[in-house]
Amino acid sequence: MSDFRLIYTTWPDADAAEAAAKEAVSDGLAACANILPSAVSVFCWEGELQRDSETVMLLKTTAEAAPRLIAALGARHPYDTPALVTLEVDEARSAQPFLDWVGECVPKA
Repeated sequence: MSDFRLIYTTWPDADAAEAAAKEAVSDGLAACANILPSAVSVFCWEGELQRDSETVMLLKTTAEAAPRLIAALGARHPYDTPALVTLEVDEARSAQPFLDWVGECVPKA
């Protein structure tokens, strides 16, 4: 199992995503967050087809910090059911210097 995780989430706008990203990085829960504004989401909500603009955010973290990061993002998220998905990083197929950097930026508990 990998020691690193990528967290995928969406936010209603870039300002909300950036505020959450700054808090996550400042608190040592993530090494970095990429904010990708202007996504179009088509989804089912309460049995109806919906379309809305969202901002995608990807956060780089460790396996150990991922549950705390998910909890922190969920606590500040404005959606009733936020997308908060943890993806395992394939270390063998990733750049080791990058993984080392993530590990340095996200302190162990």
